[in-house]
Amino acid sequence: MLQKSGTNKRLWLFFILTYGFSWLFWVPQALAANGIAIPAGASAFLSSPFNPAAFGPLVAALALTFLDEGSKGAIGLLKRGLDFHFKKIWLLAILLLPPLIFIGAILLSVFTGATPLDSSVLSNPIVAIVAFGIIFLTAGPLQEEFGWRGYALPRLQSRHNALASSLILGVLWWLWHLPLVFIPDKFMVSTPLLFGVLLVEMVLVTILFTWIYNNTGGSILAAMLFHTSMNWSIWVALPTMKVNPAIIGFTIVLLSIAVVAVVGVFGPSRLSRNSS
Repeated sequence: MLQKSGTNKRLWLFFILTYGFSWLFWVPQALAANGIAIPAGASAFLSSPFNPAAFGPLVAALALTFLDEGSKGAIGLLKRGLDFHFKKIWLLAILLLPPLIFIGAILLSVFTGATPLDSSVLSNPIVAIVAFGIIFLTAGPLQEEFGWRGYALPRLQSRHNALASSLILGVLWWLWHLPLVFIPDKFMVSTPLLFGVLLVEMVLVTILFTWIYNNTGGSILAAMLFHTSMNWSIWVALPTMKVNPAIIGFTIVLLSIAVVAVVGVFGPSRLSRNSS
């Protein structure tokens, strides 16, 4: 087992590698999107689905785990992405809480005169179900959760309590997305101002991630499913959110209520009732 100083050093190296890998591809893409000339072939690759930028957390986690524990450790990390050995009651929170929050925020906004929910993406249930699988594989969960929750969160929690670890990780997770703000139609917000507001939302969401992770025995699969449910809910809500960005405020209110309830019931130390 690594000493705390070694763990801390590896943790910061994880963030450096994650940012370095992702921004190596996202920053040139952002420059090209804003009129800075880069080779046509590179521009086409960076704007294609084959751009590997989002895999930064996974690449960093696997690389550092391999350096510390060899191939056996790296394979063990990947196997945790298949860990379904947690109480299935947690699937209710994993799959239902994000829609309740994100879609609920839009329903609340209707009562203030905002544009009603654009439910066109739900008009075909088969498409909605298939979208969940596509999001799981291509829109963040697979690319990120082995890093954020699988690698970084346990190391943060070895030095800080669960709530403090969540606050630190939430800020760093939010900042990692920065180049996407300058790539049109790449992220849920497209202005620095809204990105700043998004900091609060992402920190709150990170606390819920830690709650899920700690109560499912450190299951990366649980984190990936929660991430998928969250991004799926955003996908459903996004058409209306683009018309009325103020809906983010309602989202923050509902997230805050959920976080206060979680911290109040489970406690800030572990955000969990598990003794281990």
